Amino acid sequence: MQIKESPEVYDVIIVGSGAGGGMATKQLADAGLNVAVVEAGPFFDPADPKTMTQLKWAYESPRRFAGTDRAFGGDDMSYGDWEVEGEPYTHTKGTIFRWWRSRMLGGRTNHWGRISLRFGPKDFKGKTRDGYGDDWPIGYDDVKPYYDKVDKLIGVFGTNEGLEDDPDGFFLPPPKPRLHELFYIEGAKKSNVPVIPGRLSMLTKRINNERGICFYCGQCKRSCSAYADFSSGSCLIFPAQKSGGKVKIYVNSMVREVLTNEEGKATGVSYINKEDRKEYALKGKVVVLAASACSSARILLNSKSKQHPNGLGNSSNLVGKYLHDSTGSGAAGVIPGLMNRKVSYNEDGVGGMHVYSPWWGDNSKLDFPRGYHIEVWGGMSIPNYGFGWNQGDLNQYFGLKVGGYGDSLREEVKKYYGAVIGFGGRGEGIARKENYCEIDPTTVDEYGIPVLKFNYQWSDLERNQAKHMQDTFEEIIHNMGGHYLGEKPGKDKDYGLNAPGEIIHEVGTTRMGDDPKTSVTNKFNQLHDVDNVFIVDAGPFVSQADKNCTWTILALSWRASDYIIEQLKQQNI
Repeated sequence: MQIKESPEVYDVIIVGSGAGGGMATKQLADAGLNVAVVEAGPFFDPADPKTMTQLKWAYESPRRFAGTDRAFGGDDMSYGDWEVEGEPYTHTKGTIFRWWRSRMLGGRTNHWGRISLRFGPKDFKGKTRDGYGDDWPIGYDDVKPYYDKVDKLIGVFGTNEGLEDDPDGFFLPPPKPRLHELFYIEGAKKSNVPVIPGRLSMLTKRINNERGICFYCGQCKRSCSAYADFSSGSCLIFPAQKSGGKVKIYVNSMVREVLTNEEGKATGVSYINKEDRKEYALKGKVVVLAASACSSARILLNSKSKQHPNGLGNSSNLVGKYLHDSTGSGAAGVIPGLMNRKVSYNEDGVGGMHVYSPWWGDNSKLDFPRGYHIEVWGGMSIPNYGFGWNQGDLNQYFGLKVGGYGDSLREEVKKYYGAVIGFGGRGEGIARKENYCEIDPTTVDEYGIPVLKFNYQWSDLERNQAKHMQDTFEEIIHNMGGHYLGEKPGKDKDYGLNAPGEIIHEVGTTRMGDDPKTSVTNKFNQLHDVDNVFIVDAGPFVSQADKNCTWTILALSWRASDYIIEQLKQQNI
């Protein structure tokens, strides 16, 4: 196909507009660089009345917010899914991996839980800690200054607890625990499970004039029209444009590859315009990939040339290797003490957890390394269809016959709704070379771009961790005087362990390191093989932690951006 080439040469081309791409856009544009942002999905602004769903009732939606067109339902502001029409991916035999693609400006930051946790000192030194995986080439002290900056720029609520591996930060006041969370605190205490205020990037206090304060509508997953929560577009990209930064956004643009010259250096990217289906090329002095760990790996592997026959940055043959996702397992219990509750109790709060449990265990006494944290849900927010239980559960435990319509249904909802508390364990899986994504040589997407094939298996270490989660959940439910809902998953069901990819925390495909033979990027997220290409999504992670990865993506992207600015000034790239 004939490629239409743009005449303009950008200082930096950034592929992807989520957490890493948004932060790079903000820092590089603020430094005076001319930046192009290439996004595979459409433009999105949560304050635009045409696209926002915040503060709308279910009956205002044609499908009552049913999930017929979105993975998490129509009230979730995500245009992405694990399955995207026209964009397949494949698996090796026996593999189950679910690959989430977010297709909109701001990416996954429009609908995530906004759980904003720093990695701790131990998280960067896994091999030293227990012999599994590898150590990062950097430590907590290298990233701490950038965590501090991210806290102050974006805003995160919480409290300083003095915990070694759940580091203190610069926190806004946290919201008070709601009734179901008070029950959880008491239940967890009986099992010696710690509970501290949640750490979420939602503004409980004004930090600037451009963003509002959370008014407790509880609908954060719809993205915030007041810009009170963190989304990349509203908090990073739009401010970069408004502050005079030179930012050009290319939406509905599917990047095929990074283009290179005879010397093997990057000269820009090529992309397919989804609207006219033609291929275009953008020219740039520096290319920053922030498309997500797997998408950036795919772009590199598809960027083959005479100078890079194995794919760009892949002389080590490690692009796509060491793919890993957070572990996850969940449970819920019905708590009789929360039945027949009066709605006069203040249920106001953010659209997420007000408290959570950081990892507390001693792994030397357990049959798995690393740990997990517990996320808590419940309360009286707008219900999903089904209200969190089914008739069989209520019949089994209480002999209740639930159903009907009209007044009887309304009375039953008032009696039982809010009586369910749920738990989500989110832990660290071990990075293994045997878990990877690669290019499928026989399959392309609707744009003619070769797709990824996944090979991934959990080990007994992750299964043992999931069993520990389930045993802990059951014990805490019992402590609250409740009943475990449904059947507790056993060994035959991997103890409820989510399939790889389902937690949407995939990392590690372009791992950083000091040795070009055993890593893809250096400690500044720069490709060993090509000095003017950087990766600022979760691909460079050497290991996941028992924390959500977004805050570390943001911090490392800011750190890499500072390095890019310095190297350009010195004319090193």
